[in-house]
Amino acid sequence: MDSDVLVLNQDYQPISICSVQRSVKLVFLEKAELLHDDPEKVIRTVDDEYSYPSVIRLRRYIRLPYAKIVLSRRNVMKRDRHTCQYCGTKSDLTLDHVMPRSRGGEDSWENLVTACNHCNVKKGNRTPDEANMPLKVEPYRPVHITFFQNLLGGVQEHWKPYLYM
Repeated sequence: MDSDVLVLNQDYQPISICSVQRSVKLVFLEKAELLHDDPEKVIRTVDDEYSYPSVIRLRRYIRLPYAKIVLSRRNVMKRDRHTCQYCGTKSDLTLDHVMPRSRGGEDSWENLVTACNHCNVKKGNRTPDEANMPLKVEPYRPVHITFFQNLLGGVQEHWKPYLYM
């Protein structure tokens, strides 16, 4: 029972990830309902067999404050999967401003990318187009759902419809 279970709010918004043990407790206490189980696994007791949860939905709505992800060096690198957005290397990483700060570029999710030191120096005080160094992925403001994927190194197939993937 070492898997993770996706927890959805009553309105089907993903809110967290919990252990199988915790999800079984929530289902048996009727605080949650089982939406999707893992057909290849079951939970056995002396007398019965139960579905192995993969996705559960809370029966009562839980109010959560708006989860705004803080702009930080660590979070930009997490969004970019610790990969240079110019050449794809995973070592000697730093942050690069797509529109250089000296030309009015700001510290924002849409203007910061992860870059290796070599590409950052090569690009210099130019835009990616001027340096002829296209970005692999355009920078974007992440939502907390995207961070589920990075936190776990991927998501289960059963979760994708609930995570809008």
